[in-house]
Amino acid sequence: MPALIGLEGVTKRFTSRAGDSVTAVEGVSLEIESDQFVTVVGASGCGKSTLLKLIGALLPPTEGRVLRGGRPVQGPSRDVGIVFQSPVLLPWRSALDNVLFPIEIMGWPVGKYRAEADRLIELVGLQGFEQSLPRELSGGMQQRVSICRALIHDPPLLLMDEPFGALDAMTREELGLELLRVWSERRKTVVFVTHSIAEAILLADRVVVMTPRPGRIVTTVSITLPRPRTLEMEFSEEFKGYAKLVRDAIGSTKGARP
Repeated sequence: MPALIGLEGVTKRFTSRAGDSVTAVEGVSLEIESDQFVTVVGASGCGKSTLLKLIGALLPPTEGRVLRGGRPVQGPSRDVGIVFQSPVLLPWRSALDNVLFPIEIMGWPVGKYRAEADRLIELVGLQGFEQSLPRELSGGMQQRVSICRALIHDPPLLLMDEPFGALDAMTREELGLELLRVWSERRKTVVFVTHSIAEAILLADRVVVMTPRPGRIVTTVSITLPRPRTLEMEFSEEFKGYAKLVRDAIGSTKGARP
């Protein structure tokens, strides 16, 4: 059975305003199985977000192929949910209405998804805030709404681009554990971009380490920490061993340039 996601020799080049060709991602091959939680780490500007957009078909590859279920990806799909660093909520809509917004956009009957929206809101701990406007919610609460919005149409694939990067450390840890709980109940395939080595290890089944631009995969580290995960695991020798592996892999890429 083919992997849910397959990248075969994927390269992405952009043209700068000056007319120069810039290679963001080069020769990336990767397979991600269904229900896996995969995190992607690397230096700033290494192409992590570009890789995520290629997987989600928000960008076409310059070379190579992106496959989903063994078939070439032709364009954006309803089978994908996306969460960005900024929640990007509509300020005039309540939390509930923001969650239901994709259903309206797709022209589906909103009433049939109201119960599902309520379940998701309860799942992420926002019960009682359904009618609150974004400005009445903290940053962490807004990001919970954006996660519900990405899940409302039940996509098998969830792409997350540094979704907790703008939050304080405590809120970031809390939402990381919340995300794991949602993932364990919903069993999505998740690809999660982060700058944090600890966050990458705590969340993932596999950590993908990328080189500086042009982004290539230098290694993948399989994480076999037991689930459910806890913050206390970060103090274990096993966790520290994984952190050293990932840190050493990132360190080995320093100075790597075309």
